[in-house]
Amino acid sequence: MKKVAFYTLGCKLNFSETSTIGRLFTDAGYAVVEFQDQADVYVINTCSVTEHADKKCRKVVKEALKYSPNAFVTIVGCYAQLKPQEIAEIEGVDMVLGAAEKFRIVEYITDLTKQPKAVVHQQNIEKVNHNFIASYSIGDRTRTFLKVQDGCDYPCTYCTIPLARGASRSDTIENVVNRAKMIAESGVKEIVLTGVNLGDFGIRNGQREDKFFDLVKALDQVEGIERIRISSIEPNLLSNEIIQFVSTSKRFVPHFHIPLQSGSDKILGLMRRRYRRDLYVERVAKIKEVMPHCCIGVDVIVGFPGETKEDFLDTYQFLNQLDISYLHVFTYSERELTAAAEMKGVVTGSERNERSKMLHILSDKKRRAFYESQIGSEGEVLFEADQKSGYMHGFTKNYVKVRAKYDPVMVNELKAVKLLEITADGEVEVAELETAYAHH
Repeated sequence: MKKVAFYTLGCKLNFSETSTIGRLFTDAGYAVVEFQDQADVYVINTCSVTEHADKKCRKVVKEALKYSPNAFVTIVGCYAQLKPQEIAEIEGVDMVLGAAEKFRIVEYITDLTKQPKAVVHQQNIEKVNHNFIASYSIGDRTRTFLKVQDGCDYPCTYCTIPLARGASRSDTIENVVNRAKMIAESGVKEIVLTGVNLGDFGIRNGQREDKFFDLVKALDQVEGIERIRISSIEPNLLSNEIIQFVSTSKRFVPHFHIPLQSGSDKILGLMRRRYRRDLYVERVAKIKEVMPHCCIGVDVIVGFPGETKEDFLDTYQFLNQLDISYLHVFTYSERELTAAAEMKGVVTGSERNERSKMLHILSDKKRRAFYESQIGSEGEVLFEADQKSGYMHGFTKNYVKVRAKYDPVMVNELKAVKLLEITADGEVEVAELETAYAHH
């Protein structure tokens, strides 16, 4: 049997797509193996958002060829759509596939002979725009990333996603529900909904046909799935009706990840975000009013062009006062073909790093305060298969990371626990409650 191995850079969406591409190979008679297992084919799924895309890509190619010098190396993903020629130049790369082509990878790989020059199959992103390809990840048995939406119509000035993934488009509610049922039958207990702009769900062939809220209501009816998590949703698309619904839902968990990007209205304007900070304050207040124990994660970008020290401190104070649970901090870095790359007021690298450090410390403080507020409470934990120095880990519905003595019987099980104390490395020790919850 021919062997194929995968490496994924970037977001949850990429992970779910890699998983789907993996199943295409399995169906075609390949064995999927670990990266170091001398595969015949390596597929590297790239990202254009995180720093040093090309450097990372080169490094992974080099590693792959170290394990298997004659392997056929294919690069897919956002970076492959944006810079196919640049990637084709990387030594050892045999094929580059754009956004539309990556799901036809098995058709393209007909001959595994190393190429003197990489073959590029990539078309203009406009051509990809109306074609939604569903995908989901299976393998990590405990939870599945289910892609329901792709592309984005928002022209944020720092972002290459619309160029790399095209216009907003979605699956049908019926398809998503059927897939969720299939996932439930496979024994997975938690689904994480993913998309590039998840809250914009419902556009097909350029027309709005549904709303994200309709999808949420339909998925809440799917038997056999214990938990559904919304991975990330724009503040202007997280409506009060969604918040209200989640607060009484059987399956949707009290955890939102809401990109803010800046706490300064001036910077939000320069970024061309579709809200101002007042709206963000309202959303957080509404969530905490109906779900005081809800976990709220926030994306922030530091060092955007034009961000003065005052603007940054503005953001810092804003976040410090908000009742949120953790931050994902991104240090701004220039992306070719974006409006922000041409903007004035460039912030020095050392200043960007300094600001990033401050927000990372703030995030640790926020997470700890959130965990402390949950000590003494009872909750349900979904335990995962990983094992570190005799402990296993899992998450409560509201995303508190807990640890317990490793017990193979508890893997992929929901357990009623009491949260006891925060450990030195910031996880929460739990005691199992004798009385398991009666399931609804």
